[in-house]
Amino acid sequence: MAKGSQGRKDHSRVKIGLVMVLFTLALSSLWVRTGWVQLHEGDILLSKASKQSHAAEFEYGARGRIFDRNGQMLATSVEAKSVYVRPFEIENVDVAADTLSRSLNMSRSKIYKRLKSRKKFVWIKRQVTDREALGIEQADLKGVRLVSEYSRIYPNGHLAGQTIGFVNIDGKGLEGIERVYNDRLKPGKAEFVVQRDAKGQRLYLDDLGREMNINGLDVRLTIDTHIQHAAEQSLAKTIAKYDARAGIVMVVDVDSGDILAMANQPFFNPNAVSHSKASHRRLRPITDIYEPGSTLKPFLFAAALEEGVIEPDTLIDCENGRWKVARKVIRDTHPKKWLPAHKVLRYSSNIGSAKIGMDLGAGVYYSYLTKLGFGEKVGIGLPGEAAGILMPPERWTSMDLAAISFGQGIGTTAMQLAKAYLCLANNGITKDLNLVKEPAPHRPNTSVRIFKPETVDMVLSMMKEVVHEDGTGRSARIPGITMAGKTGTAQKAAKGGYGDQYLSSFVALVPAKNPEILVITMVDEPQKANYGSMVAAPVCREVTVRTLAYYGKLSETLNTAMAEDVSMDVLVEHPIHGSVETPQSHPMTERVPDIIGMPVRRALEMLARKGIVPVLKGEGMTVKGQTPAAGQPWPDESNTEGTNDVFVLRLS
Repeated sequence: MAKGSQGRKDHSRVKIGLVMVLFTLALSSLWVRTGWVQLHEGDILLSKASKQSHAAEFEYGARGRIFDRNGQMLATSVEAKSVYVRPFEIENVDVAADTLSRSLNMSRSKIYKRLKSRKKFVWIKRQVTDREALGIEQADLKGVRLVSEYSRIYPNGHLAGQTIGFVNIDGKGLEGIERVYNDRLKPGKAEFVVQRDAKGQRLYLDDLGREMNINGLDVRLTIDTHIQHAAEQSLAKTIAKYDARAGIVMVVDVDSGDILAMANQPFFNPNAVSHSKASHRRLRPITDIYEPGSTLKPFLFAAALEEGVIEPDTLIDCENGRWKVARKVIRDTHPKKWLPAHKVLRYSSNIGSAKIGMDLGAGVYYSYLTKLGFGEKVGIGLPGEAAGILMPPERWTSMDLAAISFGQGIGTTAMQLAKAYLCLANNGITKDLNLVKEPAPHRPNTSVRIFKPETVDMVLSMMKEVVHEDGTGRSARIPGITMAGKTGTAQKAAKGGYGDQYLSSFVALVPAKNPEILVITMVDEPQKANYGSMVAAPVCREVTVRTLAYYGKLSETLNTAMAEDVSMDVLVEHPIHGSVETPQSHPMTERVPDIIGMPVRRALEMLARKGIVPVLKGEGMTVKGQTPAAGQPWPDESNTEGTNDVFVLRLS
């Protein structure tokens, strides 16, 4: 018995030893495997684990805003959702394609193709509606995500549309200010990582590592929306009245050189780029080249006075309205015989101007034109600017000299004409035109004196006669206000010579002595009349009246109407009250008003008067929600500057 029992004990010991060996081998294998994983596969596995527990996300900032000189909003960005996918995360491509097709109203085949892409990131639809975004959220498809983007909105519609320009769907500026200042306006992109739980749901823990300052910087223009609106409204009425092809109105502040208005007709609404024509998007004051006609004559007279070729009372034979030069006949609309130089300008005699030009000489006249900026770009900073057309003087024939003396045979832009007249308004010293106030343009001071002050005084006095009762610009007269003006009726070039279409124009400097405001009006190809005195001068008058009324200078000048001999016929024919838009009062309450249902433009104007620039969310042109709600106290004005979440408008 004892011997058998001892044998069994020995057998048990073997079993125990075998188990220990097996455990030792297993543990050794685990240690070896652990070492191998740690030393050789650690980085790979860590990366895989990170992908499973973390997700890369991104967001875009808002594009910088564009304001007018007074802080009125011209362009802003509205938050919108866009849909993208990470194809490698899609679990069921067929289900995802069906769901996205229904929710986004898109072709299933197109979506399916994108879902099968080998790319890590694929856009499905940009800037979707709130309803579409809600459908995507409720579908909760793995690998399908929403991201906030910003679509561009222009609250004032076509107001200064060509000047402001527009952007593409990626927010890149393509025209106008949007293009020139794209690097300043464009936002940044923030990329960050969020943690996911076991089910793949994202846990937004904090903002560590996120780039917070990703919004673009703002731009402020010299444009004044009130004057711009007046210019566009007056121009549109005249274009419709005379069935004209196009038109331009520019208003410039003489003291600063700031462009207060730059109206173009046909209008362009940057909110509807796809429905516009390229010709409507063109900024005509800098791109379109015209023969200026008689609006060029004041510079001829200034040069001739400066050179001592004429005096205001120098008699000139105007040949009774018909004069032959190099086998071509020059005609005057108002035939006269002998006229003093100042009346040559008053009646806009082409013959008298041609004779002055010939006495001045091609070389001298050309030098003055180039110093005034004709034949070269003004350098306003916008794309597409034309340099105009000005032949070198050695190529001028006697007929060329005669024609250029009364504004034909030379091509200028409205911007060039504005800069040249700014020299006259600035006492004979050149001055740069400005379109942007912030950021302030860094340009060297290139101002030079071209005309002596006494020369400028004589020219402005002559131009004042143009607006006299029997002058060509009498329809631009404003009771109680002195104006230096000049009409222009330029026959447009056609194949083989000149055709039957005209450019009607008028230039006004107000007041006549030490001008403060420069207004230029051009109406291209009017059909029912073509004289600048009939077509363009009334537009210039209306814009001038409304500008003076806006600055509060109209009433005080009307009180001085007795100082000027104004005929009753002029008052009856052109009543001032018909040119002034009735001011509208917008009372501000002590508490936040109900803005829901208002157009975006009206809501922005109301808030701007309180010093508030709201954040816009959603798509559309009508306010459907607001924060704070109606009846709440106004946000603390001292905290509104630089704040992006004081006031929020939701659009539909």
